[in-house]
Amino acid sequence: MHFDKELDVRGLVCPLPILRTKKFLSEMITGQVLKIAATDPGAVIDFLVFAEQTGNELLTLPEPNEDLIFYMKKK
Repeated sequence: MHFDKELDVRGLVCPLPILRTKKFLSEMITGQVLKIAATDPGAVIDFLVFAEQTGNELLTLPEPNEDLIFYMKKK
């Protein structure tokens, strides 16, 4: 999948992945896609809620037993 920027939050736990994602997205323009690599198992729920609350579009969710890679499109 095409992405404009990449963020590595592996090794970080809630709330740091979301806080770093929020900061990165604030520096991007509407329509750009951010690739996020995470390791915190709670990140799936965290990113779903974050997308719903902020209006940014979560383009993908990792499959069970896959690396936690998310693609989020800035609103």
